Amino acid sequence: MSLNVNNTHPSAIQTGQISGLILAGGRGSRMGTVDKGLQSFRGEPMVQTVLQRLAPQVTQVMINANQNLERYAAFGLPVWPDEKTGFAGPLAGLHAGLCHCDTDYLLSVPCDSPFLPSDLAMRLATALQTKNAELAFAVTGRGDTLQSHPVFCLLKTALLPQLAAYLDGGGRKVEAWFKSVNSCAVSFDEEAAFANINTIDELQRLQ
Repeated sequence: MSLNVNNTHPSAIQTGQISGLILAGGRGSRMGTVDKGLQSFRGEPMVQTVLQRLAPQVTQVMINANQNLERYAAFGLPVWPDEKTGFAGPLAGLHAGLCHCDTDYLLSVPCDSPFLPSDLAMRLATALQTKNAELAFAVTGRGDTLQSHPVFCLLKTALLPQLAAYLDGGGRKVEAWFKSVNSCAVSFDEEAAFANINTIDELQRLQ
């Protein structure tokens, strides 16, 4: 796995080649099993805030959700539940997105990170091209404080068969699968941009 740090070269991957996926398929166990994406954040559902930051960066957006499908569909976007049963984690959501992606690349973000970078797609795409990789994901910090944010990732849609095989074999760990493909880490300075809201206390504090 290679590391790309603060790469600013223009990307040859265009917005029209990238679909966006909001991962909202979790059970929200740390928030009392509520649907995190539908929790009110600064006067609107949190997923709406995420959508507003993601949509300008991609050609289309879809949502991965496993409950409250009609409420998510009210945002006017395609909503796809996991193809793999049993709440298999973020990779199952990524797999669902890839199954329904009709562009060459898919950019995934979680529904509980309303401050995601406005240049996320551009910077990940630049790294993907520069490193000739199949998948690029965000990291923050340096050295011993390096923090991976694997659900903020851009990957080639052609990786669907590899991901399906990994899940069918019982694999669930995101970073373990990343290591099995040609992936690269992309350093971001804005650690707060990747803050995710996991508890009611965090939600209230960041309102």
